[in-house]
Amino acid sequence: MNKPKIVRPDESQPANAVWFDRKKYVTINFRVQKPKNVQVDIQPDKLILCCKNDTDDVFYNELHFFEKVQINDSRERVYDRTINVLLRKVKPDYAWPRLQKDPAKPSWIAVDFDNWRDWEHEEDEGKEEYDRYVDMIQDMTSSNKGEAPDMGDLSDSD
Repeated sequence: MNKPKIVRPDESQPANAVWFDRKKYVTINFRVQKPKNVQVDIQPDKLILCCKNDTDDVFYNELHFFEKVQINDSRERVYDRTINVLLRKVKPDYAWPRLQKDPAKPSWIAVDFDNWRDWEHEEDEGKEEYDRYVDMIQDMTSSNKGEAPDMGDLSDSD
């Protein structure tokens, strides 16, 4: 699938973006009001986005990823106020400390703290909660609570 090469327009500005990391995916939301003429080129090591908003301002973003992504399982979706890009990681279960390869953070990229989770320790926390639940069940079954109450006097009609 050969996409036409996206050329940086002479007069453009970067679209503001927020991102968050998951075990298998990285999600980027470019905040553009009523985007149109949207062009997104996802490559293994970078992404290029070019579009216009409702007032015909031109946006252009070029982003070199921290790690490689699988282009066949990555996609974009255009909404009224955002362009959502879902990137499948080549190395799942590896947390990206930043979105870009370059350690210098551009002003137009921010972390989406509303969707951010520390998933690296999720399995440990889940196991801990499961162990507490198992202990609670064992305590309930091992302690002598007496006989079960007689429920014969309850009616079947409600």
